[in-house]
Amino acid sequence: MAFHMKRHPGQLTIVIKLGTSSIVDEKTHEPLLSTLTLIVETAVKLHKDGHRVVLVSSGAIGVGLRRMDLDRRPKHLPQVQALAAIGQCRLMSLWDQLFGHMRQPIAQILLTRNDIADRTQYQNAQNTFFELLHMGVIPVVNENDTLAVTEIKFGDNDTLSAITAGMVQADYLFLMTDVDCLYDTNPRKNPNAKPIEVVEDIADLEADVSSAGSSLGTGGMSTKIVAARLATSAGVTTIITKSSKPGNIAAIIKHAESQRLARSSSRNSVINFPDDGVPVAQTATLSLQNSNHDISSPQFAPARTPSPETDTAQVPLHTRFLPISQPIRDRYFWILHGLAPHGTIYIDNGAWKALSDKAGLLPVGIVDVDGHFAQQEAVRLVVVKRLPIKDPTSPKVQPKPTTPIAPVPARTAAHPVLNAGHAPYSHPALTHSMSSSSIIRDGPPLYELHDPAPLEIGRAVVNYSASEIKRIKGLHSTQIHDALGYADSEYVALRENIAFFGVEKSRPNTPSFGKSANVEGGAAAEVH
Repeated sequence: MAFHMKRHPGQLTIVIKLGTSSIVDEKTHEPLLSTLTLIVETAVKLHKDGHRVVLVSSGAIGVGLRRMDLDRRPKHLPQVQALAAIGQCRLMSLWDQLFGHMRQPIAQILLTRNDIADRTQYQNAQNTFFELLHMGVIPVVNENDTLAVTEIKFGDNDTLSAITAGMVQADYLFLMTDVDCLYDTNPRKNPNAKPIEVVEDIADLEADVSSAGSSLGTGGMSTKIVAARLATSAGVTTIITKSSKPGNIAAIIKHAESQRLARSSSRNSVINFPDDGVPVAQTATLSLQNSNHDISSPQFAPARTPSPETDTAQVPLHTRFLPISQPIRDRYFWILHGLAPHGTIYIDNGAWKALSDKAGLLPVGIVDVDGHFAQQEAVRLVVVKRLPIKDPTSPKVQPKPTTPIAPVPARTAAHPVLNAGHAPYSHPALTHSMSSSSIIRDGPPLYELHDPAPLEIGRAVVNYSASEIKRIKGLHSTQIHDALGYADSEYVALRENIAFFGVEKSRPNTPSFGKSANVEGGAAAEVH
């Protein structure tokens, strides 16, 4: 069972991610000892100040290249995995030596997506992190490239660092890179490029992300935007800054904390908020006092809290992404980001409204199914506009005359999940793009393809396989047994197994079988 990490007032959990280009020279593959030494000094300083630090370190393959005197990264997967095995050993030895000089213990954690796909394993990994941090150890995390293949990779260590930040309930995620911050245009080409200091809504971000990853790494600036979206959804303030100046981390945290305290004080002094359709807490950062952490632990001396008075002229360049005001936590974060979706379920607007009211997903609200998946696997949930039935006798279309046609939900105050600065369906980090082959059927489509376009809203762990759902879609729960010969559950997905890209207001409760009111579109329990 997972437990919440205990920490005392003022203590922060900080995740620092280093890419391969920050660890080894791109040409010679020699370790950049000056940068690594500064990172170690910064991490130890933060730890001595009472904070908890996690390091996400790439570089195993780069170090392996140097160890084997190879000029370039090989193309064949077994060779890359072998180099990762060679380099990871040397990389951890290097980190251990550097931290050893400061008498700071560290621990190695290697992950693949398969390691956290099972809920129990996810909780075990989370508990290991918490215990290491409780013991005063700095975990050093990397993807297990020796075992990872495309199907089980996180994709890049930017994504891994964001998932790690969510797992450890971090306050800050630092994505260290070769530039000081994001710019509105490419600073290498335009000397008048302006830095972007604070991003409140990633959906409105207009920045140059043309910077690609190094020849040794897999990421680039666009993957950092993706990681920032993921981490901020978990309530983590995410910061992009220059890796060659790790000493700036403490100054940036001091400035960010002073800004958080100022915003918190400003909000507390206001009694009535303007009803302008924009959430007042949209720019809020994580508040330790309102979190689930036990901050009464006497085992540590109080951390040094920054003074609200910070000279902004002395703040190092960086880009700070503010977290959403009501972050996704624990089980819902795991469903959204710990599990790889194996298919897609298309639901109508009535089902989406019922899900928003904390009901489970019933087959009557399902329009179509795509992909091949089994029971208890994760799928995407996509809202579509159901087409009118012109020919009820057509074998390609299941008649459903009692369901009115409703538009796909708009991003309005009525749907906070779609109003939190996210566009989940179109974003490559939080979903897989839908190919044309996945939405074109042999028969007439059951939903509108373009007006409005399908919109992905979240993920679900299903009680039935893809083939079973195809047979029961559009049916009432009382008809499941007649269609399949059995009925494992009246719900295609229980509400506690459904997570949205956005705000979860409270713990959902799935109604018991046979109870609740009839809901249009069918996601709540029906009246039998």
